[in-house]
Amino acid sequence: MECVAGDAREDAPYAAALGGRKADLLLTDPPYCLLTRRRKGGDLREPKGRKVEREPAVRFESVREYRAFTREWMERALPRLRGDRPLVIWTNFLGQTPILEAARALGYGERWGEFAWGKRSRASGGNEQLVRLYEVALVIGRVRKRALELTDPPECWAAVTGYDDEDEGDEWGAHPHHKPFSALEPLVRAYSRPGDLVLDPFAGSGSISVAAARLGRAVACMEVRPEWASLVSRRLAR
Repeated sequence: MECVAGDAREDAPYAAALGGRKADLLLTDPPYCLLTRRRKGGDLREPKGRKVEREPAVRFESVREYRAFTREWMERALPRLRGDRPLVIWTNFLGQTPILEAARALGYGERWGEFAWGKRSRASGGNEQLVRLYEVALVIGRVRKRALELTDPPECWAAVTGYDDEDEGDEWGAHPHHKPFSALEPLVRAYSRPGDLVLDPFAGSGSISVAAARLGRAVACMEVRPEWASLVSRRLAR
């Protein structure tokens, strides 16, 4: 398995990744709806601390720009799904409405639910741990959930994990959108079967693709940054 270097808003990477096949599940983690930080005069705000060391997250000038971006990649990705199989799309809270609107306009108007990822804070020495809830995976279908023979989780469900429970995040580049296997396994199991083909147009460092492969699914993935696409291919090979 290899990760194709290409833009999810173009047709060519899908043709290269899928080879004419249709995917059984779209499970992906696109850039979140993060808005550009500017000072009152319009100058960009500089990130501080650890954020300077890590690759910067993609930012958008407005929610309208993010909505257009979402529509662009969905117009390419959704026709690559087989039948009435679902979409599982990670996002932050600001991105939920643009994603749901774009999906609805393309025929995916059934919101099956959402899966929340609660990230444990670092231990502080007390008897309690704080959980930071920032990211959710929207589950969206073309038809009602009962129409497919898939696992039927609750409309709202969650996993609580550390950022890097399997110690793979730093090893594979500390990508801003890294997710541990424990936060992805429930989604792969619930919305696909062994042998199914999982499509991820935003591979990042390969968290989703590797989780799907470990669970016996075939993988078709792409990543816009060639250096990350190469890293994902190496990770899948291992």
